[in-house]
Amino acid sequence: MLNLRCLYCQTPFTVGRAEMLSALVTMNEKNQNHHDAHCPRCRRANSISRQRMELFFPNWREAAKQMASMPAAEGVSASVAIKTEPLPRPLKSAVVKTASSKKTSAANAKPSHSKRRRASKPSSAKKTKPSPKPVSSKASKGTPKSKSRKK
Repeated sequence: MLNLRCLYCQTPFTVGRAEMLSALVTMNEKNQNHHDAHCPRCRRANSISRQRMELFFPNWREAAKQMASMPAAEGVSASVAIKTEPLPRPLKSAVVKTASSKKTSAANAKPSHSKRRRASKPSSAKKTKPSPKPVSSKASKGTPKSKSRKK
């Protein structure tokens, strides 16, 4: 595991061995020198050098060979295992509809005591804020108000 701190929001986060392995494999295939690790808080990309990743995962080539030699049912190559693709639009809309229909228990629940009390008050009983009083020009200048001066 590689402990990092986001360059932008200073949040500490880790990069696991599986993610490092897939990143090293793809960097090797594409002849890249850096990998972008995304911060879980701000989602911005933090660049990690290949040398630093190899320092924390020295035997990554052997691990990649073992991962590739696994049966296809258990796992696919490291670079394919981590990649995700967006959902197709029809499937995405179906997922959104089912998620919104599961909110029935929260919608059917009774409101809390304070919410019931607020809802039961008629709108005419609500308090209104008094309008602010105009400030006189003498008071705004900060001069003291004195009725008489002694000489």
